[in-house]
Amino acid sequence: MLEDFLNALQNFRRNKMRTFLSLLGIIIGVASVIVIMSMGQSSTKQIEETFGSCGLDMVSISSGFMRRRRDAITIQFDDSFREDMFGQVSGIKKIWYKNSLSSTLSYGDISATASCTAIETEYLQTYGLTLESGEYFSVTDDVMGAQKIILGSEIASSLFPNGDAVGKRIMLVTSSVPFSFEVCGVLKEQTSGIESTTTGCYIPRGFYLKKISPNSAASVVMVQAVSNSKAPELVNTLTEYCEKISGTTGSVNVSSMQSMIEQMSEITSTLSIMLSAIAAISLLVGGIGIMNIMIVTVTERKQEIGIRKALGASPAVIRQQFLIESASITLMGGTIGIILGVLISVAVEYVRGQNFAINWFSCVIAFAFSVLVGIFFGFSPASRAAKLDPVIALSGE
Repeated sequence: MLEDFLNALQNFRRNKMRTFLSLLGIIIGVASVIVIMSMGQSSTKQIEETFGSCGLDMVSISSGFMRRRRDAITIQFDDSFREDMFGQVSGIKKIWYKNSLSSTLSYGDISATASCTAIETEYLQTYGLTLESGEYFSVTDDVMGAQKIILGSEIASSLFPNGDAVGKRIMLVTSSVPFSFEVCGVLKEQTSGIESTTTGCYIPRGFYLKKISPNSAASVVMVQAVSNSKAPELVNTLTEYCEKISGTTGSVNVSSMQSMIEQMSEITSTLSIMLSAIAAISLLVGGIGIMNIMIVTVTERKQEIGIRKALGASPAVIRQQFLIESASITLMGGTIGIILGVLISVAVEYVRGQNFAINWFSCVIAFAFSVLVGIFFGFSPASRAAKLDPVIALSGE
């Protein structure tokens, strides 16, 4: 077998152009599969990094589009809804209420527009958001409705270019009503899913209920699952629970970061597999090219085949010789294709500004498939060579 492989390499050197053209289809096919799968892997990794690891155990509930029915009930996110949900839905660790409002923040002559969120105690800590400076809201701040505010990193930099925002008092204007707040903390910039650590700001929900909107209903309910893996299951459970209360579908929107990431990753993987299957067609085209080249090779080397058969070589030995030669072409093409595919993937991810993530499983599959293509399409020419009559082969020109 080693001797057949060395003979194949010598034959490749004698026919460089023919060998290169035979390799081209395999190289393009393998490289294309690797590039597509690597881009899909990098995109999945980018999605995970964009959403971050914060809040993967959180499920959000907000008002949805409710189909008009006479017996439909509008769900109010009040205190009774929280108590009933805690008692009837399993897999819940904790529930937070939030309210959002548009606001304008100002300090001296500097002002900035921000999306402000009224939150309950320990929500930011549980969500995984950390402070660059200052401190979180305390239970007393929420109960007493303290006029304290936590700023996102960009908002803090805009209002306080020289830094040291903690302890300063700023004005917050919402619905044309101004309120004075003391900056008690500045968030550290991080990927956090639906919460903004850069352009958002947070105030105690107790203050919101006392001074801004006495209505106790929340605009968004954040439910913490007992674990990250239970979040997608909790989405379905809460959807069924809310539909049962309202008597209609679409009364609320229930979603989780975990389920969104899984769905987006699944879509990316499916697209990568489909595109890779299309790219793999070039491997089949290359295999057909190899079969044609091997048929020509068998025709040109009839006398060599006749001599080996006259010296006692069996049909199985002749078949093995040409199968190894065919497989060697795809072996070299697969190796070059892997190297080229990795280099192209690195270049593409560098241009896109994403972290490089090679899918080694796709490399193995593409390489193995290329070798199998060589064996499959080389079998017919090899069998043809094995069946040649030595007398006819030696008499041929």
